[in-house]
Amino acid sequence: MKLTVLDGHAVNPGDLNWDCFKKFASVTVYERTSTDSVISRIGDSDAVLLNKIVITSDILKKCPKLKYIGILATGYNVVDVKAARELGVTVTNVPSYSTMSVAQHVFAFITTFTNHVQLHSDGVIKGKWTACPDFCYWDAPLTELAGKTLGIFGYGHIGERVARIGQAFGMNVICCPHHIKDGMPSPVSRDELFRTSDFLTLHAPLTPETAEIVNEHTLSHMKNTAYVINTARGALINERDVRAALDSGKIAGYACDVLKDEPMKIDCPLLGAPNCLITPHIAWAPKETRIRLMDIALRNIECYLNGSAQNVVS
Repeated sequence: MKLTVLDGHAVNPGDLNWDCFKKFASVTVYERTSTDSVISRIGDSDAVLLNKIVITSDILKKCPKLKYIGILATGYNVVDVKAARELGVTVTNVPSYSTMSVAQHVFAFITTFTNHVQLHSDGVIKGKWTACPDFCYWDAPLTELAGKTLGIFGYGHIGERVARIGQAFGMNVICCPHHIKDGMPSPVSRDELFRTSDFLTLHAPLTPETAEIVNEHTLSHMKNTAYVINTARGALINERDVRAALDSGKIAGYACDVLKDEPMKIDCPLLGAPNCLITPHIAWAPKETRIRLMDIALRNIECYLNGSAQNVVS
């Protein structure tokens, strides 16, 4: 079997190893692949691994030897799964590999807003403490999380992990799930979620119903002291509406690890916004998380070859 990795750099920039896949196939790894090179690179491949490379119906029809696509991520919108199904191509994804790291990133954002560690460390290094007449000082308000309301939009594995961390901080956790299930902390309506949350964190998939769920209308119902955190999908928010809310002080802050267009465009409305934290889609990227991803991807191929495919999305 010939296996081609189309955009290996994101998952493995050099600190991991692709050799584990060689027990199943002859492996060719490309760091990155341009759109016009996809067909030439996978035309004679039996299987392909990819992260963000788009595989259209036209590409599938021009690669008749291809029988397996392993997506090195949870989201699978980059592949035309309907066409893959019709053409007999098995498509798998890697679910739940980043639950812990994404939840950790959520609270890195939250505690940045509440504790301003970098701000105060920078001030100390610049000499502000040595010049201070008092034993302490602070340049921004400090906030306890205990007693604050943490609102979670969507309640899958990551939302559940975020809820547990919030409860450990003593927060009042509420959620607005797609489906209510046992053990959920205080399910509420969408309106109540926006109206009562001190910290609103998004953990829903991008669907026609959730697209731009954070917009001028829903933001207008939030507290002026509220923060919004998005580590799910960039298009869950209307970026211009969020920018306007930050400029006007309608919300206290916004933090995101995802944007509608990635990599970030120079005309992104959020660039330079006040009280806005942006990281370059790295919540999933700790080494431990990427090792877990590779292990699941390897197991996906093994199960496929054994006739018992797992994590199938096509």
